[in-house]
Amino acid sequence: MPKSSSIAQAAAAGRTDRRKSRSRAGLLRLRQSIPDGVFNVAGFVVPVALVLVWWAVTALGLVKPLFLPSPYAILEEAWRQISTGILLQDASVSVYRILAGWLSAALLAIPIGILMGNFRLFEGALEPLISTIRYMPVVALIPLTILWAGIGDEQKILILFLGTFFQMALMVMDNVKTIDINLIRAGQTLGFSNTEILWRIILPAALPAIWDTCRITIGWTWTYLVVAELVAAQTGLGRRIMDAQRYLATDTIIFGTLFIGLLGLLTDYAFKRTGRSLFRWTGNR
Repeated sequence: MPKSSSIAQAAAAGRTDRRKSRSRAGLLRLRQSIPDGVFNVAGFVVPVALVLVWWAVTALGLVKPLFLPSPYAILEEAWRQISTGILLQDASVSVYRILAGWLSAALLAIPIGILMGNFRLFEGALEPLISTIRYMPVVALIPLTILWAGIGDEQKILILFLGTFFQMALMVMDNVKTIDINLIRAGQTLGFSNTEILWRIILPAALPAIWDTCRITIGWTWTYLVVAELVAAQTGLGRRIMDAQRYLATDTIIFGTLFIGLLGLLTDYAFKRTGRSLFRWTGNR
């Protein structure tokens, strides 16, 4: 009896220690949820701190405005572009090019990735080629894209397509490959055809991951915008940045870069919100 009592006391002490440990861990517990308010506030703390440091450095004159304009100068440039309509014009053209380039890449990459992920024949035939091309720098392909598509919007869209398609195809292939093989075997046991297994088992299981791949790759498309608008573009956010570089207009360069990042962030947020609505069974990822 004394022995069992000591065991119970040790167990109780262990539970107390674990509770204390969890309490000390607080917000830093591994893979644990935190209050939504804390989560949202944390997303503003670092940017605000960086802006304050930026403001202090420029206000104290530690860096010349040519190299780092003040936040106020960036706001002035933003207002100038908004009030003159330049920003809306550039943004609308760039968003059109982004959507056209990304959508054309997605419409080809998703089915090709699904085929490579499910059929070894397609993987063997296409994966080495796609893996090789995806390492080629897109900038080096600019002369070829001009030769193939001219200097209009088609050339810009082609650059965005080339910067997105190959990575997306391989990522979709990996998304499909992660599906539990036992689900596929269960479908075969039930007498499903390959087409039925693909539509009723593989695609529903892989769609959340494919959606995340789309979210990630459209972010890559935004990063190629300046490269796409490098040649013979009259308007566009990337074109505005390249023009500002010639005249050392650092405020325009920084504002354009920050605005592209903001548009990319809004795109990412839209994908996240839509994904949570479409794939509620995946939980809060």
